[in-house]
Amino acid sequence: MKRWGFPIFILFWLIGLLGFQSPIALAQSYAFEVPRQEVDLYVNPNGTITIYYEIEFRNQPGASPIDVVDIGLPNENYRLSKVKAEIDGVPLTDIEPSPYVQPGIAITLGNHTISPGSTGTLKVTIPDIEGAIGKSTLELSEPYASIVFSPSWFDKAFVRGKTDYTMTIILPPGLTTEEPRYHKPSGNWPGSDEPYTNLDAQGRVYYSWRSTEANVYTQYTFGASFPARLIPAAAIVATEVPNSRSFQISEDLIGLLCCLGFMGFFVAIAYVGYRSSQKRRLQYLPPKIAIEGHGIKRGLTAVEAAILMEQPVDKILTMILFSVLKKGAATVIKQEPLELEISQPLPEGLQPYEIEFLEAMRLKDAKERQKGLQELMVNLINTVSEKMRGFSRKETIAYYESIVKKAWDQVKAAETPEVRALTYDEVMDWTMLDRRWEDQTREVFAPGPVFVPTWWGRYDPVFRRSTPAAPVSTPSGGSKTTINLPKLPGSDFAASMVRGVETFSASVIGNVTEFTGKITARTNPPPPPTSSSMARRGGGGGSCACACACACAGCACACAGGGR
Repeated sequence: MKRWGFPIFILFWLIGLLGFQSPIALAQSYAFEVPRQEVDLYVNPNGTITIYYEIEFRNQPGASPIDVVDIGLPNENYRLSKVKAEIDGVPLTDIEPSPYVQPGIAITLGNHTISPGSTGTLKVTIPDIEGAIGKSTLELSEPYASIVFSPSWFDKAFVRGKTDYTMTIILPPGLTTEEPRYHKPSGNWPGSDEPYTNLDAQGRVYYSWRSTEANVYTQYTFGASFPARLIPAAAIVATEVPNSRSFQISEDLIGLLCCLGFMGFFVAIAYVGYRSSQKRRLQYLPPKIAIEGHGIKRGLTAVEAAILMEQPVDKILTMILFSVLKKGAATVIKQEPLELEISQPLPEGLQPYEIEFLEAMRLKDAKERQKGLQELMVNLINTVSEKMRGFSRKETIAYYESIVKKAWDQVKAAETPEVRALTYDEVMDWTMLDRRWEDQTREVFAPGPVFVPTWWGRYDPVFRRSTPAAPVSTPSGGSKTTINLPKLPGSDFAASMVRGVETFSASVIGNVTEFTGKITARTNPPPPPTSSSMARRGGGGGSCACACACACAGCACACAGGGR
């Protein structure tokens, strides 16, 4: 027996003992088509690149749901916070580094999982990737830069059929159509080597390759060269990557590497399990609420709709805070740490969860207060679960998402800052359901000034002692009614709104994951462990064996796969 045979025996023994299954085997239930894929690569004037994907998925009947999509990236020189994604027009916010595709990102579809027999179109934008442009080897009258790119691809074991595939490279402005050069596609591209060439609406030269006989499991490579003067010299940094390497390894080294590889396998499994555990703590809805009924459940409050959408707990509690302030049930005495003065007697018309919130906030002991807020959340989750009995969660969420959009549209359509303030006051609780609420708030109000809501003084103790309010005239029944609303710079207003959620997290509930985990343990406890417990998200996707091997300078290949 070879000296490294024993560790392999130990490995298989451990796999059997722990009930692990091969990530490849676990992922075999994936089966989908990609009828259409469009990829746009923009070479920006500052020498970075922006990549845009539009991928249409058609999940096969009887296959595993498509709940996470991994996208390979050229390198690590991107900012995760800038990545944007949406599925069928709905923004997605759960985007993180992929544990399977490196470098790459994992996009969780959340409530918009593509179920068996269904379709969905994913759009992803990764802006400002640095270090992807290199020096061209073309011998021309002036120096040229080069970009070579392989779009993300999937594992062949899980993809069915052909794809209407379009790849477009948009070059920096300032070019004539005669100056740039395209590179012939590689990877047995089934379409024409010669791209369609034209100018876009901004006068930028672009090359576009298209084939209806392509697929998304083959690594195709596209490229173009252009005069280097169009981008900063410092941006031309990518270097040539050789196609192959040859070296000899001794038998002992093979055994060592094999063992290290297996150790890495278990480390990876542990890491994925840890991330899975962390994510699961935030999934507090009971499984029964996901059993689809029929029709829309109308009449939920914004807070109840937030529970249905499984919004973060700290945002939901901040929504309740703003609600009790608007109703005059409490006043903020101190923002950091948060201290409230509860009104006596309480005003009429409070929701049961608002009363529970105030009772919890009366408690002085931090741990007791957290327990009270957790009890509130458990009761609220159970209430929403009961209200949703027999109704379609998917249809209901789509209904309330349309309300959120209409709310923002009303705010944006306001003709004056005064009317905008009054409109926002009416629909603020619905706007907070927007997963881009922080960004939207800054975009809408930052230009300012803002006439703040009448209850603002109960939220901001410093502003409560500020200058007198300014009169505002608003139409009411054909006549004008004067309402006094104080002013605040728009950037300050937006920052204060967003800071409310952060303050609640830091000073009241502490660690959000741990706080939510105690709620999840009661409302959505984990199932008993089984031998197939590794099959979260349908399997690992460890079957991808992709390599970026570009023979020219300016390599910007993207690995992908993972079967997800």
